[in-house]
Amino acid sequence: MSTPGTPVIGVLALQGDVREHLIALAAADAVARPVRRPEELAEVDGLVIPGGESTTISKLAHLFGLMEPLREWVRAGMPVYGTCAGLIMLAEKILDPRSGQETVGGIDMIVRRNAFGRQNESFEAAVAVAGVGGGPVEGVFIRAPWVESVGAEVEVLAEHEGHIVAVRQGNALATSFHPELTGDHRVHALFVDMVRTAGPEGTRAGAP
Repeated sequence: MSTPGTPVIGVLALQGDVREHLIALAAADAVARPVRRPEELAEVDGLVIPGGESTTISKLAHLFGLMEPLREWVRAGMPVYGTCAGLIMLAEKILDPRSGQETVGGIDMIVRRNAFGRQNESFEAAVAVAGVGGGPVEGVFIRAPWVESVGAEVEVLAEHEGHIVAVRQGNALATSFHPELTGDHRVHALFVDMVRTAGPEGTRAGAP
């Protein structure tokens, strides 16, 4: 567990760019550690679900016994941040899911997988994110999803070319893009502040 003011934040280490998130979280003044087991999930104050392949992450979460604990912790209010595939994992509904694909949920949104194109159509773009000071962040979009629609309780934080690419609902944050790949740690600092504000008590209120 964390010491006062220094939250312990896990990165779901089943698949994807785990190392980059660990580095970005440490740069944003958090204690960062990989999470692969339910008992490790119970020892962190917040969690990042990284980019990668959402179908693979879903299947591995079941294989490692993490899917139901993830759902329970997110429902209980654990702060969680999903990037790219992680955004898909936090959606309540996917427009074009692959067979057997499941999500953790936590944000009342409908998402479209690979909406910005295939791997060879990846790009970078400056994105103004509400709550992140100092000007736009450089967003790396790799087979990125976008958010088709959101519920009334979801705050839209950023759009790109008319499509929603960053959202927040309570303690859950999600971006279509990868801020961990740019060396700009301001989005991670926003999430660390969310975790710090929630605190261990808020994180685990009603938790399993």
